[in-house]
Amino acid sequence: MNNHPLKAAGPIDVAIIGGGPAGLAAATALKQANVARVVVLERETQAGGIPRHCGHPPFGMREFKRILRGSDYAARLVAQARQAGVEVHISATVVEIRPGGELLVAVPEGVLELAPYRVIYATGVREKSRAARLISGARVSGVLNTGALQSIVHLKNRRPFRRPVIIGSELVAFSALVTCRHARIRPVAMIEERPRVIARWPVSLFPRLVGVPLWTGTKLLRIEGEHNVTGIKVRGPDGHTRRIACDGVVLSGQFTPVSSLARSGHLAVDLATGGPAVDQWGRCSDPAYFATGNLLRPVETAGWSWSEGRKTGQWVARDLVGRLPEATSDLQLEVSGNSLKYVMPQNLVLGSPYTGMPDLQFRVDKDVRGTLVALNSKGEIWRKSIHAHPERRLLVSVSEIATTGATGALKFEFREQNP
Repeated sequence: MNNHPLKAAGPIDVAIIGGGPAGLAAATALKQANVARVVVLERETQAGGIPRHCGHPPFGMREFKRILRGSDYAARLVAQARQAGVEVHISATVVEIRPGGELLVAVPEGVLELAPYRVIYATGVREKSRAARLISGARVSGVLNTGALQSIVHLKNRRPFRRPVIIGSELVAFSALVTCRHARIRPVAMIEERPRVIARWPVSLFPRLVGVPLWTGTKLLRIEGEHNVTGIKVRGPDGHTRRIACDGVVLSGQFTPVSSLARSGHLAVDLATGGPAVDQWGRCSDPAYFATGNLLRPVETAGWSWSEGRKTGQWVARDLVGRLPEATSDLQLEVSGNSLKYVMPQNLVLGSPYTGMPDLQFRVDKDVRGTLVALNSKGEIWRKSIHAHPERRLLVSVSEIATTGATGALKFEFREQNP
């Protein structure tokens, strides 16, 4: 298959696995940095990532200084990459990653072995399945995640149900509500297990404006039905259970990185984020690989992922000409306790003139107010007062940690404020 376009055009400088906002932004940035051959490997029949399923705004303010629908935004990203000279290959599935950047790629014509100088891993996230959420009840038709709903509505022009319940209150849940309205689907309710809505105000006002009840402190217990959904059982904040009649269930949010290539391969995976362990340039345990976008941690907006991807492309361009420091792990970062979910990046190279990511990114799994503390074998070396909410970014400057003089292992924990 040496006549396949991926093989026939000569050596590949950088291959990007995944054609979403982060991958396309990285590819475009590489070409703008005069990297000769850059290819995007996208397993779907169209590039653009999750936004191409979204028939609603707002996308594009950071990237194009205008408000776009998701599908138009995705198309612009693809067009921008192609105009920059990026090769975008669709229906190209990476099935194995090997040491040194070697890839095994399945294409319609067969299987190819590629050996780019660098690889950017940008496969994004997916919503957790019903099984992963441990939801009991009948295995019936009509249970979808947001991505499947948007694909059915916007790409296949179908209406999978008429009166569903939307589970969750992350930003993507409100995207599901907008998709339902587009398809003339009237949700019965939105329910959130936590005591407050996760998405930022004023997004939480939207259900009320369109006449959809939003119940917090309400947990989905089971799904009922024989062949199709007929209702769900929930437990409210008062502890009482009740039945809600509906014909569908949308399971929104609870994202997890699509990191199966790393898990089945040789790259180190961070158990807390679920994605590859990286340093402040997104460099993986094998320095031929970099990771970017929502693969690094679940989950950020398309605009944030685009910005991360663009920076990663610039860092990889530097690395190709020997302008990144040696891949060492001077400081290894982790979290402990029940409040902190993760820290990213997990490794810091110290004493470098190139700062890479300016901030450490944390998440908490509940509303917290107190002190974030960093400890090593000598005890507490850094602290900072914080007030944070679930699934919202919490940033700490890398320079604050790098200038402590600590090396080796560093552990972060949260100490709750005394009443």
